[in-house]
Amino acid sequence: MKTLILILLSLLTLSAHGMETYFCKKELETLPIQQGGRIKPLYVHASEAMKALTGKAKVDDLSAVEAYCLLSLNGMGLPVSLKLMARIDHVDAMKFLGLPNDTHEIDYETLITKEDEIRNEARMGKGNDSYKKAMGKLFDNIFLYKEIKSGNNWLFADVQGTSLNWSPLTAFLTEDKVVAQKAVTPGDPFLPVLLKSKADYTAAFGDKYMVEYWYAKAGLASVAMLLSILALASMVLFKNFKITLGLAGLSIITQITLITFRVIISGRAPITNMYETVLFSGSGALLLGLVLGHFKNEKVFVYMGLAYNVCTLMMINFANGMLTATISPLVPVLRDNFWLSTHVTTIILSYGALALSWILANTVLIKRRLGKMDKKEENTNADIIYTTLKWGTTMLAAGIILGGVWADYSWGRFWGWDPKETWSLIVLCLYTAILHGRYTSWIKNDRFMTVTAAAFLSVMMAWFGVNYILASGLHSYGFSEGGAVFLGSFFLVQIIILVITKNSSKTKEAEPA
Repeated sequence: MKTLILILLSLLTLSAHGMETYFCKKELETLPIQQGGRIKPLYVHASEAMKALTGKAKVDDLSAVEAYCLLSLNGMGLPVSLKLMARIDHVDAMKFLGLPNDTHEIDYETLITKEDEIRNEARMGKGNDSYKKAMGKLFDNIFLYKEIKSGNNWLFADVQGTSLNWSPLTAFLTEDKVVAQKAVTPGDPFLPVLLKSKADYTAAFGDKYMVEYWYAKAGLASVAMLLSILALASMVLFKNFKITLGLAGLSIITQITLITFRVIISGRAPITNMYETVLFSGSGALLLGLVLGHFKNEKVFVYMGLAYNVCTLMMINFANGMLTATISPLVPVLRDNFWLSTHVTTIILSYGALALSWILANTVLIKRRLGKMDKKEENTNADIIYTTLKWGTTMLAAGIILGGVWADYSWGRFWGWDPKETWSLIVLCLYTAILHGRYTSWIKNDRFMTVTAAAFLSVMMAWFGVNYILASGLHSYGFSEGGAVFLGSFFLVQIIILVITKNSSKTKEAEPA
C-alpha cells in the first residue's frame, strides 16, 4: 500500500482551484458499480450521493464523479483537501447545531463530532415529526459520508472467469495490479486498472447498465418541461394551435421516452415513488387531453392537459427536496408487476384526469372574476369539466376495486381502513356526489366550478397528504420526506382563489351573433 500511495503522489495533478485530482477523471463516469441493490454507472451513483450530501450537483468546480472519487481516496490514506458542506434548512436543526439564522451550511467533519447527539435527536428528540425526520436524514448522510470517505462505498466489478465479486476501492486497487499495469502503460497506471473493471464486466455480462447513463445525461425532464411551456404559451399568448399541437406532441414523446427509460432500467412499472407518480400523472393527463380534444374537436382539452403537465414537470425539475429521481429496488409487497401495473397506474391516471377538471374550474373562476367569461363559454366549459370528471371518477373506482383485490392477495383482506384506502374512498364519494349533483341539476354552474376546484384538495390529501402529513399505515413503502410546506401552500393558494372568486357568480351575457 505504501508503494501504491507513492506512485499516486508522484502522478498528482491539480484542478482549477489547486485541489489534487489524482486519477479522478471524466472517464470514470461509465464504470459499473453496485449500490442500493442495483448495478449502475458511477456517474449516476456519484450524482445521487453528492446531491444527498450537499444538495448540489457539483462541489466547487469539481463534478460529482470527481468529488466522489476524491472523497473515496481518503480510505487509501491519501492527502485530500476536499471539504463537503451539509445543507441545513430546518429551523430547529439549525438551532441544535448552533448555526446563525443566515447560515445554512456546516461541514461534515464537524457533524461527525456530533454524530451521537444527532442520532439521539433523530430517535428521541422533540415531538415535531418534521424535526425528527430532518435529524434522521442528517444522520443517514453522516453515515454515507463516512462510508464514502473510507473507500467502502465504491464497489468495483471484480470478474474472475464466470464469477463476479464486488470489491471496495481499497481492496480492488491493489499494489500488484498497479505495478503490473505500470509496466504496460507508461504514465498513469491507475486509470487503466479501473477501466479494465468496466471492460471485464461488459465482456462477461454486457453493457445494459449504460442505459441509465444515457438516461441521466439526456435531461429529458427538462426538455419536456421546456416543450410544454412553449406549447402552452403558443396556445394562450400567440393563439397558434398548429404549433401548440406540434410542441405538445414532442413533449409527450419526450415524456414517454423518459418513462420507457425508467421501465427498462428498473424492470417494472414507473409508478413506485412520488417522483414517478407525479411524472406519470402529468404525462397521462396531457395524453388524455390530446385524445379527448381530438375526438371532441375541442381545444380546451389540450389547454387543460398542457397546463397540468407544466405543473407536474416543474415539480419534477425543481422540487428536489420532496421528489427524488433515484431508482431504488422495490419492497417485497410491490414486486408483483401485474398488480403494480394495473392498480397504481389506474389510480394515478384518475388523479391526472381529475386534475384536468381542477385546471379548467380554476381558470373559469378567475376569468369570471375578471369579467372575461360569458354564459355560453361557461356552459361549454362546464360540459368539458363534466366529461373529465366522468373519466377520472370511473378510473378511480376501478383503481380502488383493483387495490382491494391486490390487498386480499397480499394481506388477506379486501379493505382495512388504512389511511390511503380511506382517503381514496373519500375522494371517490366526493366526486360521485358532484357528478350526481351535476347530472340532476342540483349543482348549478355557478357552484359547479367552485365545488370542482375545491374537491381537488381531497385528491391532494389522498395523494400527498397521507405520505407527507399522516405518515402511517400499510402503504408506508410509498412514503416520502418533506413536502408538508408544499401541500400547505397548495391548500392556502386554492382557498384564497375560492374566497376571492366566491361572489363572482355573475357572468356577462354572450354577445348576439
